Amino acid sequence: FIMRSFVKSWIPQCLQILRSPCRLFHGCNRLLTSQIILYYDSVNQCEKELPEYFNFASDVLDKWSQLEKDGRRPANPAFWWVNDEGEEVKWSFEELGFLSRKTANILSEACGLQRGDRIIAVLPRVPEWWLLNVACMRTGIVFIPGTSQLTAKDILYRLQASKAKCIVTSDTLAPAVESVMSECHFLKTKLIVAKGSRDGWLNLKELFAVTSADHKCVKTRSQDPMLIYFTSGSTGSPKMVVQSHGSYGIGFATSGRYWMNLTPSDIMWNTSDTGWVKAAWSSVFAPWINGSCVFVHSLPEFKPAVIAETLSRYPITTFCTAPTAYRMLVQHCLSSYKFMSLKHCLSGGEALNPEVMEQWKIQTGLDIYEGYGQTETVTICANMKGMKIKPGSLGKAVPPYDVQIIDDHGTVVPVGKEGNIAIRVQPERPFCMFSEYLDNPEKTAACMSGNFYVTGDRGIMDEEGYVWFVGRSDDIINSSGYRIGPFEVESALIQHPAVMESAVVSSPDPVRGEVVKAFIVLAPAFVSHDPEKLTQDLQQHVKKVTAPYKYPRKVEFVQALPKTATGKIQRKVLRNKEWGK
Repeated sequence: FIMRSFVKSWIPQCLQILRSPCRLFHGCNRLLTSQIILYYDSVNQCEKELPEYFNFASDVLDKWSQLEKDGRRPANPAFWWVNDEGEEVKWSFEELGFLSRKTANILSEACGLQRGDRIIAVLPRVPEWWLLNVACMRTGIVFIPGTSQLTAKDILYRLQASKAKCIVTSDTLAPAVESVMSECHFLKTKLIVAKGSRDGWLNLKELFAVTSADHKCVKTRSQDPMLIYFTSGSTGSPKMVVQSHGSYGIGFATSGRYWMNLTPSDIMWNTSDTGWVKAAWSSVFAPWINGSCVFVHSLPEFKPAVIAETLSRYPITTFCTAPTAYRMLVQHCLSSYKFMSLKHCLSGGEALNPEVMEQWKIQTGLDIYEGYGQTETVTICANMKGMKIKPGSLGKAVPPYDVQIIDDHGTVVPVGKEGNIAIRVQPERPFCMFSEYLDNPEKTAACMSGNFYVTGDRGIMDEEGYVWFVGRSDDIINSSGYRIGPFEVESALIQHPAVMESAVVSSPDPVRGEVVKAFIVLAPAFVSHDPEKLTQDLQQHVKKVTAPYKYPRKVEFVQALPKTATGKIQRKVLRNKEWGK
């Protein structure tokens, strides 16, 4: 739909869209660090108690709105959305408040939802997603995001498992919802984000025109549920991870300040799909608790040229994307672009190859600060501003977490020894952990070992406390008794000019039990090369770059690698294919 006319029809004349000239964006470089940031950072640092009551909308967003009115925040928007057609939406914190209160009334009145009810939102990167997110905080409704790449079967599973009473989606996915409606007994209301109306659906835009912006935010306890994310495990159906108002609402204050290096004069662009938890981390909670502007590009598909163009055209100071995207960007060759405002780059979601970091630094002059966490947690480890970056490392533990490497019995292993990456939860459980896997007490209990929550990732800690990722527990290859992490083999392969992307998995072998197999996407210049010779070259290259026993005994050249909606390589799909599962 045409966003410009859509937004005009939404916002009354009394709210002119903020169009500050860009010269104002960094005019007021560092106001005194706000009390908001200091207070919530000190809760993360365990210097202050977790407040009993907390609501991100009233305790954070509305406070920034007040500071903005008082002239104590830079003239940045709070939210800035653009698309490929050159359309823009900008909201101040005050406008975000006004529009999210209207949305809150739509959920409570037209949709008939009450505090504690659940709503599923399957939307692309449209401004309404952010309004719904905040409206759910204001009403105490539990928000369940899903990626636009979900199929009808995925939607059915999510509606049935969550017992959601309402679903919000676009006209693209409305038919998929309609096809499974008869099997969803809890679903009461369907809300569509579209220009035209659709039978059986309430239209958000039409309701907006007739709904009041008078709304009093509910009082929520820090422990009350705020979000549910569906997360895929190595086995079984996706689990429902419950995050509370306090865990995600307060838990990103420290990583937002020290890993993402955010201040009220920053403009942060994170490219995540709205269905991925990273959108909550870096496009909602971390930037807004630090008073920064959330920048969004509609990005219907990932194109390196669009990313580079956007970074050079807009005054974005902080950029976060997945390692896969950085790999594509450095291959795109960035020398013809100038990123005038960009000063801090972040990565998360999967491990980042040192080679890609090096290429990015050569081409842009900027380091990439890697962070690590899960849907069940906030940021577990990160390379914080001012820390020495050790390429390939996840950085150090982020407060309030005590991160250790443990064996299978819950005992901390010596420095340099591989084990399970874990977070201490006894004698005191950090407040910024998931509450539970909903309706699944067995899985909730299974991720604990002794005094620790076990992440399911394998790693090593060095003598300075830096954590090094080895692989998912179920991705580790055991060949003739040698344990091999796929990540180090992939990092070795990507240093060869022929390799554009690779994924390494175990493959059955009659002698060794299993061996290393590499699936490789070739760089265009090497596609016509003799595959047999190329295989030998790559095997020799890996033997030189890393321990020889890790080299891939099997190599298969492929057009593309299977990936999740968030761009993570699905090694499991390749592994299952190898083992005939």
